[in-house]
Amino acid sequence: MTAVQLLQYALSGITIGSIYAVVAIGFNITYNATGIINFAQGEFAMLGAMMAVSFAAYMPLPAAIVAAVGLTALLGALVELLLIRWLEDTSVLRLIVITIGLSILLRELALHVWDEKVRALPYFSGNETSSIRVLGAFVSPQVLWVLGVTAAVVVGLTLFFGNTQTGRAMRACSANRVAATLCGVDARTMVTVSFMLSAATGALAGCVISPMSLTQYDCGTPLAIKGFTAAILGGLGNSTGAVAAGLLIGVVETLSITVLPSAFKDVVSVGLLLLILVARPTGLFGGRGRGSG
Repeated sequence: MTAVQLLQYALSGITIGSIYAVVAIGFNITYNATGIINFAQGEFAMLGAMMAVSFAAYMPLPAAIVAAVGLTALLGALVELLLIRWLEDTSVLRLIVITIGLSILLRELALHVWDEKVRALPYFSGNETSSIRVLGAFVSPQVLWVLGVTAAVVVGLTLFFGNTQTGRAMRACSANRVAATLCGVDARTMVTVSFMLSAATGALAGCVISPMSLTQYDCGTPLAIKGFTAAILGGLGNSTGAVAAGLLIGVVETLSITVLPSAFKDVVSVGLLLLILVARPTGLFGGRGRGSG
């Protein structure tokens, strides 16, 4: 393999890994605020992309994406209000089962609304034949959008949790809900906000990858699995670790294609996860636990 080919594979892996990272961050937002692992996160990405495709037929692309992300965020709030908030002193297992059931329900609703057709948003800049040369390798302009959005999400959430009153209140609730409530924080509202942020993050990820990966009613589940793998590998609750783990998974998967059939790339990522969990159960970078951004 030449150096140019290796770079081409690495760039492809970084792009795929960035997608996994954004989905993993969505998992961590909900987990940090509530301790819940929301397995419907992949469906939020799918719904965001599907709605943006529908809206793009009637409005400019930026407005369609904003509308889709906003509606998905509202859906996230609705999920928390209807399915989570009324539960008192329930087990984590019960909450996980609820989110798995929600994932199936959203997928079937999407099938009913949008059928089985494969859809895609237009490229944000250029088209499918456009490419940028990087040290002999070629990348699509959409790759730069994926990387840019990933970086913006990480920086934005870091600033939000560290420098805003709402972000600090969410962290306080996740660390000690009783103490935060005694200090005047509305814990229930903070949980709702966490679901909204998580859903919006997933929807934005779905929109930015849609031009390259295409969008279908059942594309959310594979994203959720890879995002969850990145979240666990990076240390559940550690969003910075999730980004690094997502990039690592993407690069390892892409490079594995050079020596194994492409059908084995999922086996490689899950195998890597199992290996790390046996050697280091807290993940590569250690979970920060609830309360960290």
